[in-house]
Amino acid sequence: MLKYLSRRLLFAVPTLLAISFVLFALLDLAPNDPTGDLPLTIPPEVREEIRESLGLNEPFHIRYLKWLQQFFVNEPLNFIEQTTGLEIGDSSSRFRVRSWLTRSPVVDLIIERLPQTLWVVGLSYVVGILIALPIGVISAYKQYSWFDQIGTFVSMVGFSVPTFFTGVVAIVIFSAWLGWLPSIYDTTLKVTDLPSFWTQVKQMAMPVMVLAFYNAAQLSRFMRASVLENLNLDYVRTARAKGLRDRAILVGHILRNSMIPVVTMIALGVPTIFSGAIVTEQIFRVNGLGQLLIVAIQGGDIPLVQTLTFIFAILIVLFNLVADILYGILDPRIRYS
Repeated sequence: MLKYLSRRLLFAVPTLLAISFVLFALLDLAPNDPTGDLPLTIPPEVREEIRESLGLNEPFHIRYLKWLQQFFVNEPLNFIEQTTGLEIGDSSSRFRVRSWLTRSPVVDLIIERLPQTLWVVGLSYVVGILIALPIGVISAYKQYSWFDQIGTFVSMVGFSVPTFFTGVVAIVIFSAWLGWLPSIYDTTLKVTDLPSFWTQVKQMAMPVMVLAFYNAAQLSRFMRASVLENLNLDYVRTARAKGLRDRAILVGHILRNSMIPVVTMIALGVPTIFSGAIVTEQIFRVNGLGQLLIVAIQGGDIPLVQTLTFIFAILIVLFNLVADILYGILDPRIRYS
């Protein structure tokens, strides 16, 4: 296992370097100038000084290497100092990529928005998984029953209808008509007592419900198809011939084998938690990473867009590795050598 992990991690390094170079080059070539929105009355020499202060007059390879230095050297050192209290070198002189719009370090902006995204999008993903897996298993085990037909209809609706539509419908029903839930997410709310906790639950209910419905619709159909594929295999008939009960066969054999392809879908969906549900966050005004990415794109904030997209790429590579490791846990026939 250690050899396998070492090989995969060594292979991930050139992969991420190639991805980082492509991302940085493409976005760097984009026709965005941080001085483009400044008044025309500002003299050209002042514009040039602004560009120089942002490091835009440096060669491409220097800017790219500094950008990489942020991820692999400077920010890890800052994290170690903040968590342990140890001082490693002069932290004030460390280079940090800064946003063109706010002049704040882009990593600080991401860390500031991350809790909102994890609370809403992360919780919705967990709820969607908890709903989808039992529904998919029961639908497959009771194929063509009324439960399967209703589950198929609901999942097809959830998979086909976009989240911006279900989000608007939820706002109209639960906020405008019934008045039960707030339509806008208050990111300034601090949970200090039971009433504030209940307010937090109510404002999270609609975005979590909308995203969980969409995620559950996808996963339940995938889980149903995987269980159906295993129900008619030889090992199931052999287990039934030995006199094992259906529940024991389902839990001990079918479910474990059926989870192997589902794990891939779940693991590869985890990075979307950190990227945020861009459309849903816009509808409910959740100031998460998805909304941050939209603001960065609209404002032409290239450093922030570059950093966010590269973090998403790192998460995709990482959770691909996690999925491969889970394969070995679920299927003992898989050996890592």
